[in-house]
Amino acid sequence: MLSWFQAMMPKEHKFFDLFEAHAETLVSGARALRGVLKGGDGVLEDCAKVMAFEHEADLITRDVLLAVRRTFITPFDRGDIKDLITSLDDAIDQMQKTAKVIMLFELRDFEAPMQEMADIIVQAAELTREAVGLMGKMRQNAHRLNQITEQITHIEDKSDTLYDQGRKALFAAHRHDDPMAFIVGVDVYSHLEKVLDRFEDVANRISGIVIEQV
Repeated sequence: MLSWFQAMMPKEHKFFDLFEAHAETLVSGARALRGVLKGGDGVLEDCAKVMAFEHEADLITRDVLLAVRRTFITPFDRGDIKDLITSLDDAIDQMQKTAKVIMLFELRDFEAPMQEMADIIVQAAELTREAVGLMGKMRQNAHRLNQITEQITHIEDKSDTLYDQGRKALFAAHRHDDPMAFIVGVDVYSHLEKVLDRFEDVANRISGIVIEQV
């Protein structure tokens, strides 16, 4: 009877599988967002891709939250599981918000610092995917996990610099003739910066879990 009951229980590794699946949507969403920021005729198509990956991520998040309630023994603290999947989902939610702003204002051309921020968003997403893939064996991978979370923090610091440079350049370019271009441009920069802030949140969550588990 006990063996039958144990066989029916959701397996712990399901959480790590779901985390990895979500991290894949982050990478896909980040690459689509980078496509958006290249501008041109493909903007709307790439925005649609961001939306689709965000929807896929929402479904995975739902599965994780359901599994937390249904699983008797979880691989680590239930609160940490919820916080981690929520922070992962917040990152792609913010990508979606960025794409929505771009569609709303019908933007097709983007400044170089915006494109650089899109590039480092992809870097942060790829590092996050690597980190999530290592969490199934945290003790063995603790050193690399700490390296990755530090790298993501450094990337977020770089984004702060690009954010400031971009806003300054927008102000210099539009302060005399087109204030709306400045306002809209700052809105895009703010959303891009928030994407990277969310990746830093993920890194902090992972770092905290590693400390607790190792």
